[in-house]
Amino acid sequence: MWVQGVTVTEDSVVVDLRDGRTVSAPLAWYPRLLHGTPEERGNWRLIGSGEGVHWPDLDEDLSIDSLVSGRPSGESQASLKRWLDGRRARARRASGQKAVRKALQPQRVASRHH
Repeated sequence: MWVQGVTVTEDSVVVDLRDGRTVSAPLAWYPRLLHGTPEERGNWRLIGSGEGVHWPDLDEDLSIDSLVSGRPSGESQASLKRWLDGRRARARRASGQKAVRKALQPQRVASRHH
């Protein structure tokens, strides 16, 4: 099977196949996609000669065979929890780095010209 296109909506992952079929599954079947931002969900690439889809920002892979067969993600709850914890920690670090960069920026002083 070859993927022609991928769309992730608020509640589904939809894959258009080159043979004319469109296959979709609930986003809840793929928790990493469910927790991803629209930008992260939109950043995908084909893997395995089009037999799968990879979302690098979410470290998620989807086998088209699994999707067509109706098999949800096999990720364990422990693995998902570790991923979510790491995601939160990265978001906190990024937020702190933005605050530091902003604090280090030179302040503009308004000047008056008479």
